Amino acid sequence: MFKTPLLLLLMVLGSSQAAFDSINKDIVIKSCDRTVDLSSQLVKISNKISISFNGASGAPKSFLFALEEEARNKLSFIGASQGNAEKTYLRVSETKVQGHSDKGFWKVELRDSLTKGATATVTIEVVLGGAQEMFPAAITQKEKQLARYTGNVYMFSPYPVNSQTTILNLASSNIESYTKHEPVSVQDSIIKYGPYNNVASFTASDLVVHAENNNPMLVVANLIRVIEVSMWGNLAIEETVDVKHAGAQLKGSFSRYEYQRESSGVSSVKNFKTLLPAAAKDVYYRDDIGNISTSHMKVMEDAVELDLRPRFPLFGGWKTHYVVGYNVPSYEYLYYKGDNHVLNIRFVDHLFDDMLIENAEVRVILPEGVSKLELSTPYPVKREQDDKHYTYLDTTGRTVLVMRSVGVLTEQHIQNFSLQFQYSHNSMFMEPLLLISAFFLLFVLSIIYVRLDFSIRVDEGKEAKMKVAGYLEKVANLQDRRNGLYQAMEDAIVKFKSNKDSNSFQSTLKRIAGEHKNESQGISELLTTVKNINTELGEKVNELQRLDKAYRDFQTQQANLVEKLVSGKVVKAAYLDQENGMVKKKEDTMDKINSIVRAF
Repeated sequence: MFKTPLLLLLMVLGSSQAAFDSINKDIVIKSCDRTVDLSSQLVKISNKISISFNGASGAPKSFLFALEEEARNKLSFIGASQGNAEKTYLRVSETKVQGHSDKGFWKVELRDSLTKGATATVTIEVVLGGAQEMFPAAITQKEKQLARYTGNVYMFSPYPVNSQTTILNLASSNIESYTKHEPVSVQDSIIKYGPYNNVASFTASDLVVHAENNNPMLVVANLIRVIEVSMWGNLAIEETVDVKHAGAQLKGSFSRYEYQRESSGVSSVKNFKTLLPAAAKDVYYRDDIGNISTSHMKVMEDAVELDLRPRFPLFGGWKTHYVVGYNVPSYEYLYYKGDNHVLNIRFVDHLFDDMLIENAEVRVILPEGVSKLELSTPYPVKREQDDKHYTYLDTTGRTVLVMRSVGVLTEQHIQNFSLQFQYSHNSMFMEPLLLISAFFLLFVLSIIYVRLDFSIRVDEGKEAKMKVAGYLEKVANLQDRRNGLYQAMEDAIVKFKSNKDSNSFQSTLKRIAGEHKNESQGISELLTTVKNINTELGEKVNELQRLDKAYRDFQTQQANLVEKLVSGKVVKAAYLDQENGMVKKKEDTMDKINSIVRAF
């Protein structure tokens, strides 16, 4: 799980200074080892530089780092550190240089002053978002995804560089083309440029790499993170996420049959992993339809791993919307002394690997009666006007602090913000007193009620309908679980065709059959009850059971057919003909099942 030190340098965007910095001509970069990681949707550039000072007098405490205009426009994060075993994270601030308004400059403050002849080794990390272009921009379901990156062979340095190399780490060894700027070498998925000697300042040479990259290109278009603070020992956190696949768009229609084949949809995203705090509990994952039961949660030593699987695979240009929520104990994030409290929690958390968040809104719902709010953030955010949130037993409403991100966010922005506020602990008794008063009033009304005759004739027909509706809802829930088992068996068949592990396949089928038997038994018990109340609805439940048996029979036939294919008892052509017929029958049967459930 990504952890960022508290002293990690901040990226200061949009800052302005009264005076311009100047380029110290006595500073020389002795060596520069650049590594450009193109294996994900983010472009991660690591510049390990050895810098020295050759001036006759003075001892500079800082130096300048530059980026071309194109890279500056796509900058997501910039950070610097000094040292190897014991890293010191350096302060970096955006600045301006007279006569170079078309370039982006950052002042890096060194740990110690740079005396004449001394050398300091500094590593500057740069993360670019949206710097890889999908080329072609649209592909079919069977095609692989190609990405094109345009950059600079050299580090765009305001100082001369004695020697430098650039290494590109690609996502695949399938390289369509690359800039042949000698000396250059290619080995598997690594391209090495250099070494280049005596490179002048601000030297630029186009670097274009076009290669296969099927890794997830997931971008969070909008994130709303709500943190509800309770003084009774709990923090409720809920994240509403809009995710889009920013890869090459899907050209043509989507075929579920083709997708189940190994060579189809390699650039699509079936699932992704979210990391929650280790103390997270009561986790839920849902979308507009309801709870998504195909997710899996794994409790690890330092985090809770949530494997999120959308209802459909994400191809380029496709989007999904979901909500993740959980509770954590407040003592890990909320500290107080008397009436003074400090909330120290992350602005954003780990949504998935190599995440890129375009817009983020964080809402902190504080207890009713807080005052004197003071916010401190590790990087610039926009604080909106405070809002009000009303829930049960509230009178004046709870204060909501609203923050919005400035620029895009990446994993490097997973850092804590601090919110100080004052809250009197005597206010905690307000809600219990209101509750006691409400119960007292209820008891008084109950006393009055039992002494007066308000009885009316019971509508037995309406009561029977309500009972049936409740039973049918239970039937629908059990059928949803059976639908999940249908899909589990489909996945097992696809996996068996791939790994040909018969023992594992049989074990999976046995487990699914046992779970299916339990769900079907539950529906059978409800069938008897529904029939006694409403014969017509009981027949529908009976029809549902019959269709379930037919669907399971088709799946069993398909499993037997796959076993024959794997063992070589049937040729592939005959297998495909028979499977196509079974798939059509299953689709027809599933349509009838869904129709009955919707009628409930």
